[in-house]
Amino acid sequence: MSFMQRLAGAPISWGVCEVPGWGIELAPRRVLSEMRQVGLSATELGSDGYLPTDPAELKDLCAEFDLTMIGGFVPLVIHRPDQFDATIDAARRAASLMAAAGATVFVTSGVTDWDWGPRSELDSNDWAFAAKTLSRLDEVVGEYGMTQAIHPHLRTVVETRADIEALLDASDVGWTFDMGHMQIGGMDPMEFIDVAFDRIRHVHLKDVVMREAVPVFRHEKSIMEGVQAGMFCNLGAGDVPIGRIVTELESRGYDQWYVIEQDAAITSGEPAEGDGPILDVLASIGFLRGIGATASTDEGTHT
Repeated sequence: MSFMQRLAGAPISWGVCEVPGWGIELAPRRVLSEMRQVGLSATELGSDGYLPTDPAELKDLCAEFDLTMIGGFVPLVIHRPDQFDATIDAARRAASLMAAAGATVFVTSGVTDWDWGPRSELDSNDWAFAAKTLSRLDEVVGEYGMTQAIHPHLRTVVETRADIEALLDASDVGWTFDMGHMQIGGMDPMEFIDVAFDRIRHVHLKDVVMREAVPVFRHEKSIMEGVQAGMFCNLGAGDVPIGRIVTELESRGYDQWYVIEQDAAITSGEPAEGDGPILDVLASIGFLRGIGATASTDEGTHT
Protein backbone atom coordinates (compact mmCIF):
# COMPACT_ATOMS: atom_id res chain seq x y z
CA MET A 1 0.00 0.00 0.00
CA SER A 2 1.50 3.36 -1.01
CA PHE A 3 2.10 6.03 1.57
CA MET A 4 -0.67 8.14 -0.01
CA GLN A 5 -3.09 5.36 0.92
CA ARG A 6 -1.85 5.57 4.51
CA LEU A 7 -2.60 9.26 5.00
CA ALA A 8 -4.80 10.12 7.96
CA GLY A 9 -6.16 13.24 9.58
CA ALA A 10 -6.35 14.75 13.04
CA PRO A 11 -8.94 17.18 14.41
CA ILE A 12 -6.16 19.64 15.37
CA SER A 13 -5.62 20.23 11.63
CA TRP A 14 -9.14 21.66 11.66
CA GLY A 15 -8.38 23.90 14.64
CA VAL A 16 -9.87 21.61 17.27
CA CYS A 17 -8.06 22.06 20.57
CA GLU A 18 -9.24 22.07 24.19
CA VAL A 19 -7.03 25.03 25.19
CA PRO A 20 -9.26 27.99 26.23
CA GLY A 21 -9.04 30.85 23.76
CA TRP A 22 -7.47 28.70 21.04
CA GLY A 23 -10.09 29.55 18.45
CA ILE A 24 -13.40 28.41 16.99
CA GLU A 25 -14.07 24.67 17.28
CA LEU A 26 -15.83 23.24 14.25
CA ALA A 27 -18.51 20.60 14.78
CA PRO A 28 -17.29 16.98 14.70
CA ARG A 29 -19.51 15.97 11.78
CA ARG A 30 -18.19 18.82 9.66
CA VAL A 31 -14.59 17.90 10.44
CA LEU A 32 -15.05 14.19 9.78
CA SER A 33 -17.00 14.91 6.61
CA GLU A 34 -14.22 17.15 5.31
CA MET A 35 -11.64 14.48 6.10
CA ARG A 36 -13.52 12.15 3.78
CA GLN A 37 -13.93 14.88 1.14
CA VAL A 38 -10.16 15.29 0.87
CA GLY A 39 -9.63 11.54 0.60
CA LEU A 40 -8.42 10.65 4.08
CA SER A 41 -9.48 7.25 5.35
CA ALA A 42 -8.57 7.47 9.04
CA THR A 43 -8.37 9.89 11.93
CA GLU A 44 -6.88 10.29 15.36
CA LEU A 45 -9.19 10.93 18.30
CA GLY A 46 -8.33 14.57 18.92
CA SER A 47 -8.69 16.52 22.15
CA ASP A 48 -10.35 14.94 25.17
CA GLY A 49 -14.14 15.05 24.83
CA TYR A 50 -14.29 16.40 21.28
CA LEU A 51 -15.49 13.10 19.80
CA PRO A 52 -17.90 10.90 21.78
CA THR A 53 -16.58 9.41 25.00
CA ASP A 54 -19.01 6.50 24.82
CA PRO A 55 -17.26 3.69 22.92
CA ALA A 56 -20.36 2.63 20.98
CA GLU A 57 -21.14 6.23 19.94
CA LEU A 58 -17.54 6.80 18.87
CA LYS A 59 -17.51 3.63 16.80
CA ASP A 60 -20.82 4.55 15.16
CA LEU A 61 -19.66 8.09 14.33
CA CYS A 62 -16.49 6.80 12.67
CA ALA A 63 -18.53 4.26 10.73
CA GLU A 64 -20.93 7.00 9.57
CA PHE A 65 -18.03 8.67 7.74
CA ASP A 66 -16.22 5.43 6.86
CA LEU A 67 -13.15 6.49 8.85
CA THR A 68 -10.79 4.18 10.69
CA MET A 69 -10.04 5.30 14.24
CA ILE A 70 -6.25 5.12 14.59
CA GLY A 71 -5.86 6.10 18.23
CA GLY A 72 -4.92 9.29 19.92
CA PHE A 73 -2.74 11.60 21.98
CA VAL A 74 -2.87 10.92 25.73
CA PRO A 75 -1.07 13.24 28.21
CA LEU A 76 0.34 11.20 31.10
CA VAL A 77 2.69 11.90 34.01
CA ILE A 78 5.33 9.23 33.39
CA HIS A 79 8.21 10.39 35.62
CA ARG A 80 6.64 10.80 39.08
CA PRO A 81 6.22 7.81 41.43
CA ASP A 82 3.39 9.57 43.28
CA GLN A 83 1.39 9.70 40.02
CA PHE A 84 2.06 6.17 38.82
CA ASP A 85 -1.34 4.73 39.79
CA ALA A 86 -3.21 7.73 38.37
CA THR A 87 -1.24 7.42 35.13
CA ILE A 88 -2.03 3.74 34.72
CA ASP A 89 -5.71 4.37 35.47
CA ALA A 90 -5.88 7.24 32.94
CA ALA A 91 -4.17 5.10 30.31
CA ARG A 92 -6.56 2.24 30.87
CA ARG A 93 -9.59 4.52 30.46
CA ALA A 94 -8.21 6.03 27.24
CA ALA A 95 -7.17 2.68 25.78
CA SER A 96 -10.56 1.16 26.57
CA LEU A 97 -12.37 3.94 24.68
CA MET A 98 -10.08 4.01 21.67
CA ALA A 99 -9.74 0.25 21.30
CA ALA A 100 -13.52 -0.18 21.37
CA ALA A 101 -13.63 2.00 18.25
CA GLY A 102 -10.93 -0.05 16.55
CA ALA A 103 -7.88 2.04 17.45
CA THR A 104 -4.42 0.49 17.51
CA VAL A 105 -1.99 3.33 18.40
CA PHE A 106 -1.70 4.86 21.87
CA VAL A 107 0.24 8.13 21.62
CA THR A 108 1.72 8.93 25.03
CA SER A 109 2.81 12.47 25.87
CA GLY A 110 4.90 12.92 29.00
CA VAL A 111 3.55 16.02 30.74
CA THR A 112 5.01 17.59 33.88
CA ASP A 113 1.67 17.38 35.67
CA TRP A 114 -2.00 16.88 34.82
CA ASP A 115 -2.49 20.61 34.24
CA TRP A 116 0.33 20.85 31.67
CA GLY A 117 2.39 22.85 34.14
CA PRO A 118 5.76 24.36 33.20
CA ARG A 119 8.19 21.87 31.74
CA SER A 120 10.70 20.31 34.14
CA GLU A 121 14.12 18.83 33.42
CA LEU A 122 14.45 15.17 34.34
CA ASP A 123 17.49 13.65 36.03
CA SER A 124 18.73 10.09 35.64
CA ASN A 125 16.43 8.81 38.39
CA ASP A 126 13.44 10.46 36.71
CA TRP A 127 14.30 8.88 33.37
CA ALA A 128 14.68 5.48 35.02
CA PHE A 129 11.23 5.79 36.57
CA ALA A 130 9.79 7.07 33.27
CA ALA A 131 11.17 3.95 31.59
CA LYS A 132 9.51 1.79 34.24
CA THR A 133 6.21 3.57 33.70
CA LEU A 134 6.42 3.26 29.93
CA SER A 135 7.14 -0.45 30.25
CA ARG A 136 4.01 -0.90 32.35
CA LEU A 137 2.04 1.22 29.89
CA ASP A 138 3.19 -1.07 27.07
CA GLU A 139 1.57 -3.93 28.98
CA VAL A 140 -1.62 -2.04 29.77
CA VAL A 141 -2.32 -0.79 26.23
CA GLY A 142 -1.25 -4.17 24.88
CA GLU A 143 -4.17 -5.69 26.79
CA TYR A 144 -6.40 -3.66 24.48
CA GLY A 145 -4.56 -4.63 21.31
CA MET A 146 -2.83 -1.25 21.08
CA THR A 147 0.79 -0.22 20.57
CA GLN A 148 2.30 2.63 22.58
CA ALA A 149 4.26 5.37 20.80
CA ILE A 150 5.83 8.14 22.92
CA HIS A 151 5.39 11.61 21.43
CA PRO A 152 8.11 14.28 21.74
CA HIS A 153 6.33 17.61 22.13
CA LEU A 154 6.91 21.22 23.05
CA ARG A 155 6.47 21.99 26.78
CA THR A 156 6.62 18.33 27.84
CA VAL A 157 9.37 16.32 29.52
CA VAL A 158 10.32 14.90 26.11
CA GLU A 159 10.99 18.11 24.23
CA THR A 160 14.68 18.60 23.48
CA ARG A 161 17.34 16.59 21.71
CA ALA A 162 18.82 15.74 25.12
CA ASP A 163 15.43 14.48 26.33
CA ILE A 164 15.01 12.30 23.26
CA GLU A 165 18.49 10.84 23.60
CA ALA A 166 18.00 10.19 27.33
CA LEU A 167 14.74 8.34 26.75
CA LEU A 168 16.15 6.34 23.83
CA ASP A 169 18.87 5.16 26.21
CA ALA A 170 16.59 4.51 29.18
CA SER A 171 13.64 2.81 27.48
CA ASP A 172 12.82 0.58 24.53
CA VAL A 173 9.40 2.22 24.06
CA GLY A 174 8.13 2.83 20.54
CA TRP A 175 7.96 6.37 19.17
CA THR A 176 5.62 8.72 17.40
CA PHE A 177 7.95 10.34 14.88
CA ASP A 178 6.73 13.93 14.98
CA MET A 179 9.34 15.57 12.79
CA GLY A 180 8.13 19.09 13.51
CA HIS A 181 8.34 18.93 17.29
CA MET A 182 11.67 17.12 17.02
CA GLN A 183 13.17 19.80 14.81
CA ILE A 184 11.99 22.57 17.12
CA GLY A 185 13.59 20.74 20.06
CA GLY A 186 16.94 20.43 18.30
CA MET A 187 16.78 16.85 17.04
CA ASP A 188 17.45 16.53 13.31
CA PRO A 189 14.58 14.34 12.02
CA MET A 190 16.84 12.60 9.50
CA GLU A 191 19.26 11.74 12.29
CA PHE A 192 16.42 10.30 14.35
CA ILE A 193 15.57 7.97 11.48
CA ASP A 194 19.19 6.82 11.40
CA VAL A 195 19.42 6.10 15.12
CA ALA A 196 15.90 4.89 15.87
CA PHE A 197 14.07 3.75 12.73
CA ASP A 198 13.24 0.40 14.30
CA ARG A 199 11.50 2.23 17.16
CA ILE A 200 9.12 4.27 14.96
CA ARG A 201 5.55 3.05 15.39
CA HIS A 202 3.63 6.08 14.13
CA VAL A 203 4.31 9.25 12.11
CA HIS A 204 2.98 12.80 12.43
CA LEU A 205 3.65 14.85 9.30
CA LYS A 206 4.28 18.36 10.58
CA ASP A 207 6.10 21.25 8.92
CA VAL A 208 7.48 24.20 10.88
CA VAL A 209 8.40 27.82 10.23
CA MET A 210 11.40 27.95 12.55
CA ARG A 211 11.50 31.74 12.86
CA GLU A 212 8.06 31.50 14.49
CA ALA A 213 8.90 28.38 16.50
CA VAL A 214 12.11 29.59 18.14
CA PRO A 215 10.38 32.17 20.39
CA VAL A 216 7.98 29.44 21.53
CA PHE A 217 10.84 27.06 22.28
CA ARG A 218 12.54 29.84 24.27
CA HIS A 219 9.31 30.44 26.22
CA GLU A 220 9.01 33.96 24.83
CA LYS A 221 5.61 33.06 23.35
CA SER A 222 2.96 30.47 24.17
CA ILE A 223 2.27 27.53 21.88
CA MET A 224 -1.09 29.11 21.08
CA GLU A 225 0.58 32.37 20.08
CA GLY A 226 3.01 30.45 17.89
CA VAL A 227 0.22 28.52 16.18
CA GLN A 228 -1.80 31.66 15.58
CA ALA A 229 1.33 33.26 14.07
CA GLY A 230 1.69 30.36 11.61
CA MET A 231 4.39 28.31 13.35
CA PHE A 232 2.92 25.11 11.87
CA CYS A 233 2.45 25.65 8.14
CA ASN A 234 1.23 23.62 5.19
CA LEU A 235 3.49 20.69 4.37
CA GLY A 236 6.24 21.83 2.03
CA ALA A 237 6.04 25.48 3.05
CA GLY A 238 8.37 25.36 6.05
CA ASP A 239 11.80 24.24 7.21
CA VAL A 240 11.31 20.49 7.71
CA PRO A 241 12.58 18.33 4.80
CA ILE A 242 9.30 16.45 4.42
CA GLY A 243 10.16 14.96 1.03
CA ARG A 244 13.47 13.48 2.18
CA ILE A 245 11.87 12.18 5.37
CA VAL A 246 9.00 10.37 3.66
CA THR A 247 11.29 8.95 1.00
CA GLU A 248 13.70 7.64 3.63
CA LEU A 249 10.93 6.12 5.75
CA GLU A 250 9.42 4.38 2.73
CA SER A 251 12.79 3.12 1.52
CA ARG A 252 13.41 1.57 4.93
CA GLY A 253 10.04 -0.19 4.93
CA TYR A 254 7.86 1.95 7.17
CA ASP A 255 4.32 0.72 6.50
CA GLN A 256 2.12 2.37 9.14
CA TRP A 257 0.02 5.57 9.19
CA TYR A 258 1.14 9.07 8.29
CA VAL A 259 -1.04 11.60 10.11
CA ILE A 260 -1.24 15.09 8.62
CA GLU A 261 -1.06 17.14 11.79
CA GLN A 262 -0.96 20.87 11.14
CA ASP A 263 -1.89 22.52 14.42
CA ALA A 264 -4.35 25.20 13.31
CA ALA A 265 -6.45 27.88 15.00
CA ILE A 266 -9.58 29.50 13.60
CA THR A 267 -9.60 33.04 14.97
CA SER A 268 -11.64 35.14 12.52
CA GLY A 269 -15.09 33.58 12.43
CA GLU A 270 -16.35 30.17 11.34
CA PRO A 271 -15.35 29.55 7.72
CA ALA A 272 -17.96 28.80 5.09
CA GLU A 273 -18.37 25.26 3.80
CA GLY A 274 -15.41 24.42 1.58
CA ASP A 275 -13.28 27.14 3.15
CA GLY A 276 -10.97 27.28 6.15
CA PRO A 277 -8.66 24.48 7.32
CA ILE A 278 -9.79 22.08 4.57
CA LEU A 279 -7.87 24.22 2.07
CA ASP A 280 -4.64 23.86 4.06
CA VAL A 281 -5.09 20.09 4.30
CA LEU A 282 -5.72 19.93 0.55
CA ALA A 283 -2.53 21.92 -0.09
CA SER A 284 -0.56 19.52 2.09
CA ILE A 285 -2.04 16.51 0.32
CA GLY A 286 -1.12 18.07 -3.00
CA PHE A 287 2.46 18.49 -1.84
CA LEU A 288 2.64 14.87 -0.68
CA ARG A 289 1.19 13.66 -3.97
CA GLY A 290 3.95 15.54 -5.72
CA ILE A 291 6.81 13.99 -3.81
CA GLY A 292 5.63 10.43 -4.37
CA ALA A 293 7.92 7.82 -2.86
CA THR A 294 10.89 9.01 -4.88
CA ALA A 295 11.43 12.58 -3.64
CA SER A 296 15.03 13.47 -4.13
CA THR A 297 16.62 16.11 -1.96
CA ASP A 298 15.17 18.80 0.20
CA GLU A 299 11.56 19.64 -0.68
CA GLY A 300 10.02 21.95 1.86
CA THR A 301 13.29 23.35 3.15
CA HIS A 302 13.71 27.13 3.09
CA THR A 303 16.27 29.46 4.54
